[in-house]
Amino acid sequence: MAERIAIIGDGAMATLCAIMLAENGHRVRMWSAFPDAAEALARTRENRRFFPGFRLPDGVEVTGAEAEAMTDADLAVSAVPTQFMRGWWAGIAGHCPKDLPICSAAKGIEKGTLLRPTQIIQDVLDGRADSGRPVAAISGPSIAAEVGRKLPATVAAAANVPALAERVQRLFNRPYFRVYTNPDLVGVEIAGATKNIIAIAAGILDGLAAGDNAKAALLTRGLAEITRLGVALGASRETFAGLAGVGDLVTTCISPVGRNRSFGEAIGRGKTRDQALAATESVVEGVATTVSVVELARKRSVEMPITQGVHDVLFSGVSPREAIAALMARPLKAEV
Repeated sequence: MAERIAIIGDGAMATLCAIMLAENGHRVRMWSAFPDAAEALARTRENRRFFPGFRLPDGVEVTGAEAEAMTDADLAVSAVPTQFMRGWWAGIAGHCPKDLPICSAAKGIEKGTLLRPTQIIQDVLDGRADSGRPVAAISGPSIAAEVGRKLPATVAAAANVPALAERVQRLFNRPYFRVYTNPDLVGVEIAGATKNIIAIAAGILDGLAAGDNAKAALLTRGLAEITRLGVALGASRETFAGLAGVGDLVTTCISPVGRNRSFGEAIGRGKTRDQALAATESVVEGVATTVSVVELARKRSVEMPITQGVHDVLFSGVSPREAIAALMARPLKAEV
């Protein structure tokens, strides 16, 4: 059955979601907070800045008008980077129907509030992060350009209402894009956020030509520490062994086009944080998330040495080689 879907966002993931949902026969309207960007996308039918080479289906409507963002929508998809979500949603909060289900496609933890994407949405729209509004998240190894070329990908959908996860699964599932449900919304969002930090570390190793042994150790021990945090926050350990956890972690750490890994590689090659950020138009979610996760770990008394090491390199003037040496010199202990 066709549904009316509002896409909040104008980046690569927003465009990809619009394409896939339209392919499945749904009525899709994209909203951009920037009227000029909306006009250009509506006119050219191609997101030349963030997702070039992929045409929007003719049935996808694009608007820059706040009042039209969610008119008659059955469900909204939030595809805005985490650190910008609050501002985007605040701009259209007055036009959002009460109890409209919303699915997040963002990966991160908001600086300051330490909220996950679905919590930010509830906080903005309903005044508290646990309002009970039906919210979902879709996450997993899904590099937009590969999915856009219809290369096979598999992700997980989780929600605070089980029926919503199943609905998101049906809405997004394509012959080349398989969607599983997962009952662990907290775990799926925490996994999606924290893997970006480990990806920055993986890029740093690449920039230093530290070798495959080092990257294998990084992924293994990185997974251990992000799992510890997730469990401390109420997530299921099994989630981190699944698509949203190790699946997304592997892809993000090895893909040559991954934003966080590429940013880390620039750091490993000697660029400063600001220089590496200036080299890309895309949002490198892992940078801000590193700050948030270090704070979360401190509040929950969770040991996260790799995350702390990335934080020290990005914000405390520690060199990548010094951070690696400090990790290798930590007191010996049992693996488990």
